Amino acid sequence: MTSTPYPTLRHHLTIPSLGIVQILNYGASYYLPGVLGQQIAAATGWSYALIIAGLSLGLGVSGLCSIVVGKLIERHGGKLVLAGGTILIAIGLCCLASSTSTLTYFLSWGIMGLGMSAALYDAAFATLGWLYGQRARRAISTLTLWSGFASTVSWPLSAFLVERIGWRFTCLSYAALELLICLPMILLCIPAHKSLDIETGPTEQTFHEPRPLDHRLASFLLLALVLTLGSTAAAVISVHLVTILQANGMGYAAAVGIGAIIGPAQVFTRLIERLIGNRLHPIWVLWLATGLMAMGLAVLWFGVELAAIGIIAYGAGTGIWSIARGTVPLSLFGSKGYPVLMGRLAMPMLVAQAAAPSMGALLIERLGATPTLAILSAIATSCVIGIIALRLTAHTTITAAP
Repeated sequence: MTSTPYPTLRHHLTIPSLGIVQILNYGASYYLPGVLGQQIAAATGWSYALIIAGLSLGLGVSGLCSIVVGKLIERHGGKLVLAGGTILIAIGLCCLASSTSTLTYFLSWGIMGLGMSAALYDAAFATLGWLYGQRARRAISTLTLWSGFASTVSWPLSAFLVERIGWRFTCLSYAALELLICLPMILLCIPAHKSLDIETGPTEQTFHEPRPLDHRLASFLLLALVLTLGSTAAAVISVHLVTILQANGMGYAAAVGIGAIIGPAQVFTRLIERLIGNRLHPIWVLWLATGLMAMGLAVLWFGVELAAIGIIAYGAGTGIWSIARGTVPLSLFGSKGYPVLMGRLAMPMLVAQAAAPSMGALLIERLGATPTLAILSAIATSCVIGIIALRLTAHTTITAAP
């Protein structure tokens, strides 16, 4: 496809529009069962574990489709892919709202999973990599500033809606937002062609040097392992945080309020990364992110009295984690084939995330909330160690551009 400069206005609207789309897409899919799960279980008589298994199915389908989505973005760009994913999420929400059996409930999440593979972070990052090339680090960082408000907006909004109109109409309300806000923004504000002026400009920083194939493979496998483990822990917290806090004696409204702190904490650290991030190799940003996540989970493990402090540390870590999961692959392997690479990295992450909510529900039911937090803290700590090994294996150089 020919690289063509796109209009200045569209260029300025691309990241804000994609950020709003990510806020609503995550609220309508990934974050939905975390607030609606107990209400759906109470209204239908289905178990909470079964409700969460729907999200697991969706994430599993998303993971299986991720490589195909990456190839589509590599060949055609992300505009139509993102639009198609948004439409599928809306269709899945309508089916979910009308579900009267477990069969139709799981079918709805299967459709949602197809949409999630083409409309959430991995597809958005791949789109930015396709548009911006080696300069995508700054674009990804800016996007995550916007999407950091996903939980802050969606959790209180979902709680407000479900208490007033029920879970079925809440799903329909999100479907309307997908079609009336997200879809027009994608079609009007996301460029269909690469920008020649951005794509070919000098890179802000040189992050890597040529490495033998075995080093590249080892780096890829280590990176995939770290991202998969970290995403697994994050998936459990995203879905079960409210339940975990309630199990430790916190009220529903207070638990939702504490959970909403994650968003501002994410945005704060993303602002810091935006200001000084270019001085650090993305690997060290990823290492700092996992360290903060491990610290926050450990604090939560010690007791609900320190929940706010733990959530701030955890949210700060996940804030820059979202940036690093897009920029580390770009820095280690370059921009050529980046959408396909993101698809390959996304597959194990999303498959693990698919199992994580159900495993989390099982752990909470069998072991309790506190031991579950201890396990999650150990997983995050193992990621910190894994990133040190990745740094040693990658043989990267960190040379600032003049």
